[in-house]
Amino acid sequence: MRRITAWCLSAALLLGGLSGCGTARQSTAQTQAAVSWSDMQSTDSMDLEYAECFSVDHYDGGYSLITVKDDARYLVVPENASVPDGLDADIVVLQQPLDSIYLVSSSVMDQFVALDALDSISLSGTRQDGWYIDEAKQAMADGKITYAGKYSAPDYETIYSADCNLAIENTMIYHTPEVKEQLEKLGIPVFVERSSYEPHALGRMEWIKVYGTLLGCEDKAEKLFADKVDGIVDILQKPAAGKTVSFFYITSNGAVNVRKSTDYIAEMLSLAGGKYIFDDLTDDTAKSTVNMQMESFYAGAKDADVMIYNATIDSELQTLDQLLEKSPLLADFKAVKTGNVWCTEKNLYQSTMELDELIRDFHTVIADGDPSTLKYLHKLS
Repeated sequence: MRRITAWCLSAALLLGGLSGCGTARQSTAQTQAAVSWSDMQSTDSMDLEYAECFSVDHYDGGYSLITVKDDARYLVVPENASVPDGLDADIVVLQQPLDSIYLVSSSVMDQFVALDALDSISLSGTRQDGWYIDEAKQAMADGKITYAGKYSAPDYETIYSADCNLAIENTMIYHTPEVKEQLEKLGIPVFVERSSYEPHALGRMEWIKVYGTLLGCEDKAEKLFADKVDGIVDILQKPAAGKTVSFFYITSNGAVNVRKSTDYIAEMLSLAGGKYIFDDLTDDTAKSTVNMQMESFYAGAKDADVMIYNATIDSELQTLDQLLEKSPLLADFKAVKTGNVWCTEKNLYQSTMELDELIRDFHTVIADGDPSTLKYLHKLS
């Protein structure tokens, strides 16, 4: 039924029988176009400190061109401004105001909250009980944000009826290209964010500048990011503590999931003054994690000074006994014997704008700081 409804909506748009959200805006702007893209010159480019997977070039008249590395280009057109004539075929037009967004990439929500821009999101790809961000959960409870289906099975009718003017997805959308195509047929531009591909931990957080550009509050986004970095300068400037750290969880089949040496978590542990125990763990895949058998994990991580259990995928642990139930072999690990085992909070993955706080937490446990100050880690008793 959903496919039939979506097809009917798309057909109606193509035949001019309905005034679609994105299509109506773009068509009107194009008929009023009074500028030529070939005549427009970039005035400056956004300064980036850590991010490598996007760039923003500014043009006269308030236009901004966002380039997402290895993916796409998006022209942000100011409200009431004309869409330039002769745009390159690969450039996606995003006409402001972008005030009815279908947010599918859950890691982006925290950045919209930080920008005080929750009211620009009308649709969610995550159900209310799937949010660990209180503001998002409350907005859905209040009916301000409506669940519109996950990335692979959106509710096209709900999305269309909400006059949606932008869908923000992560790269999972490329597993279902027909969904992206259908949204675009309905006149809804699709922005695919790639923050998870950033090689530097703080580069992920710097994507808040992208959303500042989309929403017309770049200055606010830049200040928020600068304040976050300034808040951990004291930690970044401290000498390394010299302690080794393992970061892992145990899968349902007994394997151990660990981060690659190039992953952002390993980078954050280094920024916090530690040393990730697997310093040469890589492979040819694009995945950020690797599964290994317990025997291999035992050989590589047995002598780590600090152990951190990743509960963002698995359930939270509270005690060492709960950890040892997963594998009695862990009793031989140095960190277990010394009681230096910690667990992440469940809400960590969605707290994109709190990576600075996680670095501070990592530093606290690595440098034997005050555990009462922790926000995203707790010690196993």
